[in-house]
Amino acid sequence: MAAPRQLPLNLTFRPAQAREDFFVAPGNAPAVAWIDRWPNWPARVLGLHGPAGCGKSHLVQVFAARAAARVIEAAALDVARAGELAKPGAAVAVEEADRGVDERALFHLFNAVNEQQGWLLLTGREAPARWSVALPDLRSRLSAIPTAAIEAPDDAMMQAVLVKLFADRHIAVPPEVVEYLLRHMERSFASARRMADLADRESLAGQRAVTVPLVRALLERAAD
Repeated sequence: MAAPRQLPLNLTFRPAQAREDFFVAPGNAPAVAWIDRWPNWPARVLGLHGPAGCGKSHLVQVFAARAAARVIEAAALDVARAGELAKPGAAVAVEEADRGVDERALFHLFNAVNEQQGWLLLTGREAPARWSVALPDLRSRLSAIPTAAIEAPDDAMMQAVLVKLFADRHIAVPPEVVEYLLRHMERSFASARRMADLADRESLAGQRAVTVPLVRALLERAAD
């Protein structure tokens, strides 16, 4: 396999509350634009969807910081909690709302947010209109809300991210290191950032260059 070329992609950063910088890239820029538009959304509820590892949780934290939103996992949502979350003008984010959610609770939260003139951000792997929902009224509401998609990063994107992460840490890595990581690490921005941090610490601690054997050992350690 030929060594990957370094592609001049336009990557920028934005702060995320209690997290490291959030990458803004072509695959997530439209979703970021929706968060930047808040509170000027065309509806009170927005669906944010994309595959695992694409950065949904990071963007939820950006939203939480911007809107002072309360964040809750869908599995922790019940009718009583829905009533507590829906305060006048308040913002709420429910993560993984397409998996294991109490439909009555989500329906109650959906209605309460609208009644209280609040805001609701729902995340899932599929668009809300495609969620497996038995409650007809909830299914109807989910099908009508605006949505923002985040695409999984492709090889070119992940390559650019890795190169930039290492460059930001003043680490010179040969192309074969980036190639090895692309083939063996989890395809997510979070994993790329984690590997860059681990390699940086290991390199400094051992006064050694970042090589394929080093990143191979780090990946094996992370798997264990």
